[in-house]
Amino acid sequence: MATITLKGNPVNTNGELPAVGSSAPDFVLVDKDLNDVSLADYAGKKKLLNIVPSLDTPTCQVSTHKFNEHAKAHPDTVILVISCDLPFAQGRFCGDEGLDNVVTLSLMRSRNFAKDYGVLLQDGPIAGIATRAVVVLDENNQVKYTQLVAEIADEPDYEVALAAL
Repeated sequence: MATITLKGNPVNTNGELPAVGSSAPDFVLVDKDLNDVSLADYAGKKKLLNIVPSLDTPTCQVSTHKFNEHAKAHPDTVILVISCDLPFAQGRFCGDEGLDNVVTLSLMRSRNFAKDYGVLLQDGPIAGIATRAVVVLDENNQVKYTQLVAEIADEPDYEVALAAL
């Protein structure tokens, strides 16, 4: 379990992020077309998992925009924006904002991803959804970098995350 804050108030996750150097846990998440997808769907690509509470919040929107810009120039990398939002809401946000270089994935069918990656919030007003984190994987799904953002309302460290790619 990790303790972070939400607007200065402590909240806890269910576990820890995967260790750098370890194999990333596989997952089943839902894409914009309501298909189940897993790590195998992104085989051979570097992956940045931008895990966010909800695309309906300003910080999540900013991080999605920043990572979308990076993805434009790096076709060997896939940016996965993972949240508890429904695929319809994710698609609407990306369409409205012109974000076509990131892939949104939803935890709508299961919270297993959040549990396996140690980002499921256990308490506080937004318990049951994922906290803010970044996980960078290489082409072989080895964990190269992780960041559990200490304050949910803060942005991740973009420079370090992108350098890890």
